[in-house]
Amino acid sequence: MKTNEVSILVVDDEKVVRESLTKWFKEDGYNVEGAENAAEALKKMQAKKWDILLLDIKMPGMDGMELHQRIRDLDQNPTVIFITAHATVDSAVKALKNGAYDYVTKPVDPDYLSHLVSNAVKQRQLTNENIRLKEQVSEHEKSYEIIGKSPQIQRIYKLIENVAATDTTVMIRGESGTGKELIARAIHNNSERRFFPLVTLNCGGMPEGVLESELFGHERGAFTGAHYRRKGKLELADGGTLFLDEVGNIDKKTQMDLLRVIETKQFTRVGGNEVIKVDFRIISATNRDLEKGVKDGTFREDLYYRLNVFTIDVPPLRERTGDIVLLAEYFLKKYSEQMGKPYECFSDDALDKIKAYSWPGNVRELENAVERAIVVGTPPAIKATDLPFSLKEGVNNTAPAGSLEAMERHHIQKVLEEQNWNISRSADILKIDRATLYNKIQKFGLKKPS
Repeated sequence: MKTNEVSILVVDDEKVVRESLTKWFKEDGYNVEGAENAAEALKKMQAKKWDILLLDIKMPGMDGMELHQRIRDLDQNPTVIFITAHATVDSAVKALKNGAYDYVTKPVDPDYLSHLVSNAVKQRQLTNENIRLKEQVSEHEKSYEIIGKSPQIQRIYKLIENVAATDTTVMIRGESGTGKELIARAIHNNSERRFFPLVTLNCGGMPEGVLESELFGHERGAFTGAHYRRKGKLELADGGTLFLDEVGNIDKKTQMDLLRVIETKQFTRVGGNEVIKVDFRIISATNRDLEKGVKDGTFREDLYYRLNVFTIDVPPLRERTGDIVLLAEYFLKKYSEQMGKPYECFSDDALDKIKAYSWPGNVRELENAVERAIVVGTPPAIKATDLPFSLKEGVNNTAPAGSLEAMERHHIQKVLEEQNWNISRSADILKIDRATLYNKIQKFGLKKPS
């Protein structure tokens, strides 16, 4: 911030002091005005915003302390430096506790006051820059990659909005590949904890000792190979959010230890005695039936209720088919830019194939399919043959002879063969759209003769 961009208002009933300070700071290049009393100062503050206020405490009528309080009630946040006689230093100290930046005593040393104002301007600039960066980070993180306009996704947006403003424990449930971690990240990034870490721990397939060390950390010498002290995920998540993915895979001992940490917000590292206090929020995710785990004794009931306070169920991709093309186009743009390949769109046949597929691997499978198609294909369009899946899954070609289903299968196959497997012409003859025809081909396991 250049000095000519900094505005200073000098408020002092002594004309000599007011004019001297105004002259000094104008010579330093600042934008300076004076006010002889609180009433004039308030009028000037209503007319424009000021960066620095040099404010005398002892003034007739409304004194500097009362004016400071009035300023705090305005929609402004100037940096206030008090000017005071020795007799009122106690009042100035009290003002510091109420948010003033500093104070100087009369007679004023111009060099000292100039240095004080310079430091105040630097601090103000750093504060404003910090606020700006936080706003940028906040806006960036709020643009999380949850793509979709279906009613199911709109409902999830609303649930994220509602729960992010709280510190409630959240459990996210859904099939593998549905985007549970993205939802956890969206909750964290829209919460008050967003300027602290989101720490992720995948609990799937970890041996008991390894998971315990990952979660709680360990001291040097705690076990063979522990050559140094290591902080665990709980410690790293202090102030932020701990995301436990595949939480249904945690072993019974670690379940008990985790429950204790949730209840007490403190723990000890493996092999250590120091009690470490932590403040964190837990978000967990699972694709397992935890209720069944509670019944058969593999998952603690008390931990289940601690984790399952607020539930978000993520639908599989096949249940929100309206989002499939949106997601595919999003991934096309993302990976085209990353790889520097100028893809513009999907061909009609590719889109039909994408719509007709059941996506057992959900969004993760779709993302991988599009990425692979970009690698093997040739711009400007992704073709059906670029996609790495076939429509053979879930076939049903065992309908009883003479049944309506068998007749439908026979008729569709006949039309396809007559049209040399031209999907567009066949769909027109059958009076259905191409996506429906692809679904029928998949359902009946129909294959083009080689």
